[in-house]
Amino acid sequence: MGSTDFSWKLAVHPKLPKGKPIAVIVLDGWGEANADKFNCIHVAETPTMDSLKLGAPDKWRLVRAHGTAVGLPTEDDMGNSEVGHNALGAGRIYAQGAKLVDIALATGKIYEGEGFKYIKESFDTGTLHLIGLLSDGGVHSRLDQLQLLLNGASEHGAKRIRVHILTDGRDVLDGSSVGFVETLENDLAKLREKGVDAQIASGGGRMYVTMDRYENDWEVVKRGWDAQVLGEAPFNFKSGLEAVKTLRQEPKANDQYLPPFVIVDDNGKSVGPIVDGDAVVTFNFRADRMVMLAKALEYEDFDKFDRVRFPKIRYAGMLQYDGELKLPSHYLVSPPEIERTSGEYLVHNGVRTFACSETVKFGHVTFFWNGNRSGYFNQDMEEYVEIPSDSGITFNVKPKMKALEIAEKTRDAILSCKFDQVRVNLPNGDMVGHTGDIEATVVACKAADEAVKMILDAIEQVGGIYVVTADHGNAEDMVKRNKKGEPLLDKEGKIQILTSHTLQPVPIAIGGPGLAPGVGFRKDLPSAGLANVAATVMNLHGFEAPSDYEPTLIEVVDN
Repeated sequence: MGSTDFSWKLAVHPKLPKGKPIAVIVLDGWGEANADKFNCIHVAETPTMDSLKLGAPDKWRLVRAHGTAVGLPTEDDMGNSEVGHNALGAGRIYAQGAKLVDIALATGKIYEGEGFKYIKESFDTGTLHLIGLLSDGGVHSRLDQLQLLLNGASEHGAKRIRVHILTDGRDVLDGSSVGFVETLENDLAKLREKGVDAQIASGGGRMYVTMDRYENDWEVVKRGWDAQVLGEAPFNFKSGLEAVKTLRQEPKANDQYLPPFVIVDDNGKSVGPIVDGDAVVTFNFRADRMVMLAKALEYEDFDKFDRVRFPKIRYAGMLQYDGELKLPSHYLVSPPEIERTSGEYLVHNGVRTFACSETVKFGHVTFFWNGNRSGYFNQDMEEYVEIPSDSGITFNVKPKMKALEIAEKTRDAILSCKFDQVRVNLPNGDMVGHTGDIEATVVACKAADEAVKMILDAIEQVGGIYVVTADHGNAEDMVKRNKKGEPLLDKEGKIQILTSHTLQPVPIAIGGPGLAPGVGFRKDLPSAGLANVAATVMNLHGFEAPSDYEPTLIEVVDN
């Protein structure tokens, strides 16, 4: 893209008027699945979303929100909020997290990059510590990538390796931790046969140890720090397998919430505290639950908890977790360069923008929507409003979350007539869906539906247009299923709850009094995905999308 021939100016759409206020509503974790009692969206009273689906057939359709449609490696990769909002905002499909790492590992490029060269300087005298989620869930990390990294690092000179594991049970079956630890122990045994001193050093469940996000609860990170860095935890074991098997025998034990533990030698001494001169890699590719640990490992000036000691280490993330904070400053794999997002184009073309959500998803309608970029493109043209999420409770306790507050702020923004676009995320279906509490998720879906109604009513009043969609599935299927689609039962005959995202498509609906006559969804894009939404929204603003954007979902049929 030469600097001379590039212009932010968008061509005017030949058939669609400019100047209609548009509401873009993203329902988080709101997919489309068969109607049964495990489909919380179906069970919930959702008259507003039902009316959109049962309205004009050319104003409602499904789009893909997982796998290759959002830049992930395979069709078995469930979507997530980060890649979903990247696609919604960017209008193009970028290789994402896992895929970038897969390419870097497959080509060996990861070992030639600045990040690896940086940590490698510690291999002669120090220990390489790998910290991350031990899982094949593919949302935050993948076991096979850890295996490749372990072998690659040892081939490139790492003589002493310690793995600090976080058990999953959220993106994969509860209880699967045991098998993952067995696999890892076998791999480490093979490395020891080759003369590499490699073993598990500590661990704990992801929701109780290390993997908090959005500065919700620093205690979670502190528990991890104490085990990983200081080598101190309430439980000591001789092996990772013994640790996980023993801790899982407690009543109500769950992989997500296993307490922190350290592995000790015959003298009861921790086998792998992090000390001066060591290298540390956090091997998750997804950012949100690594940022807090990254701050603790990297920031000299840090007051969130008492670190006791702050070792002088060489630290790198698998990827850079926050582009604005440049955190971490070293990383093994470079992020997708997302330029020319729809938000930036629209601001350059006079579209005044309002974006709003509550804390847990605020970054999605801003940072991720804008191509992994913090802050405003033009502060005079944009306003971003964050409503504080409930903290210190699980979201099923107050499943309505801040849906009403988000809707009220958005309604007020629409009625103020100060904005050409309002963009919101309603987190309920996803955040409450993750708790596995079906009754609470039903309440959550109803609350989100009521919020949509409030926003659509405001759009009606100002003669505007609405685009209602989602970023990935979750609440529409809350049970694990066999290959035939039948609910899976556990040993006691109880259904196995599904807490993760899904592979389901998501709805998109358009309408409102400002929608030009003859506008409807095209029939020639059956496998369209979230990346097609950006061009659609640009058209509704009265502009043609850039030529390299995924095609628009709409057409204008002359009456």
